[in-house]
Amino acid sequence: MGAYIVRRLLLMIPTLLGIMIISFVVAQFAPGGPVEQAIAQLSGTDAAISQRVTGAEGGDFTGVQPAENNQGSGYRGSRGLSPEIVERIERQFGFDRPPLERFLTMMWNYLRFDFGESYYRDISVVDLILEKMPVSISLGLWMTLISYGISIPLGIRKAVKDGSRFDVWTSTVIIVGYAVPGFLVAILLIVLFAGGSFWSIFPLRGLTSTGWATMSWYQQILDYFWHLVLPITAMSLGAFATTTLLTKNSFLDEIGKQYVVTARAKGLNERQVLYGHVFRNAMMLIIASFPGAFIGAFFGGSLLIETIFSLDGLGLLGFESVARRDYPVVFATLYIFSLLGMLIGLLSDLAYMWIDPRIDFESREV
Repeated sequence: MGAYIVRRLLLMIPTLLGIMIISFVVAQFAPGGPVEQAIAQLSGTDAAISQRVTGAEGGDFTGVQPAENNQGSGYRGSRGLSPEIVERIERQFGFDRPPLERFLTMMWNYLRFDFGESYYRDISVVDLILEKMPVSISLGLWMTLISYGISIPLGIRKAVKDGSRFDVWTSTVIIVGYAVPGFLVAILLIVLFAGGSFWSIFPLRGLTSTGWATMSWYQQILDYFWHLVLPITAMSLGAFATTTLLTKNSFLDEIGKQYVVTARAKGLNERQVLYGHVFRNAMMLIIASFPGAFIGAFFGGSLLIETIFSLDGLGLLGFESVARRDYPVVFATLYIFSLLGMLIGLLSDLAYMWIDPRIDFESREV
C-alpha cells in the first residue's frame, strides 16, 4: 500500500504541471488580458474596469494624458498612450518578463503556497479564497451529504423492489427532477417560498440574518440552516437523481451474480445477502463517483445558485476572476482545486480497500 501511495503522489506532479501549462498557454492567447483592460480603462473605452490602476513604482495612472503621436504598442486600444505608460502597466502586472520566466516564477511560488495578490482587489489570493470558503463549504458539503444520504438508501430500495409500483413512481419523480435545471428550481422556490408571489417563509439572501452575531448558539444554528434550505434543495435535485439511479443499477448488477445465488442457497436471509455481500461490491462504483461529485459541488457546480441567492462563494469568485482576467486568482484556484481533486481521488481509492479488503493495490500498476 505504501508503494502505491508514493506512486500516486509522484504521478500528481506531472499531472498538475500539465494542467497548469495548458491553462497558462491558453491564457496567453486569450484576448482582453489585464494589461489590455488597464489600457482600455486609461483610454476611456472601458469604465467598468478598476477605477484606479496603480503602477509598479506606486504611481497612479488615473487621468494620464495620452501621447498624440503614438502608433500603439501591440495591445488593443494602446494607440494614443505613450510607450512609457504601457511599459509601467506591463511591469505592474509582471508582463514585462518573457512568458516562460513568468510561468516558472509562478510555479516556484505555488510550490511554496505563495499565491500572490489579486490584480483588482487589495487582498492576497489566499485571504480572498478563505473569505469565500464558508459559502462553498456550506453548499458543497451539505448538498453532498444530503444527496448521498437519501440517494443510497432509496437506490437500494428501488433495486430490491425493481419493477414494482414504488420503483415506477419514484423513477418518474427522479427523472423529472433530473430533467429540470437547478436554476429553474431555484427561481421556482423563490417565487413560492421566498416572498416572490406566494409565501415568505425562507430568506432570499446570504447565509445568515442581520444580527446573527448577537443570537444565542442554537439560534445561530437554526438561522444558518434556515438560509440553506432553498439553495441546497435547488442544488441537490440533479445529484440526487444521478446517485439514486447509479446506486440502483449497481445493486441490480450485483444481485444477479452467482455469489448472491450461492449466499441465498446457504440459507442467508435477504438482509444478510444484501448488506453482508452485495453492499460491499455495489458501493465500489458509488465511491468512485464521489470525488468528482464533491469537487463539482464544492467549486464549480454552485455558480448559478450562488448568483440567484446572492451567495458570495468560490463559484462566483472563479467566474468573475476569469471574466476580469484576474490571473493570480484564476491560476491559484485552479492549482488548489486540481491538487485537492487528485488527493480526494487517492483517498477514494484507499476507501476501496477499506470496503473490499480483497483489492490489492501493491500488485497493480498506477
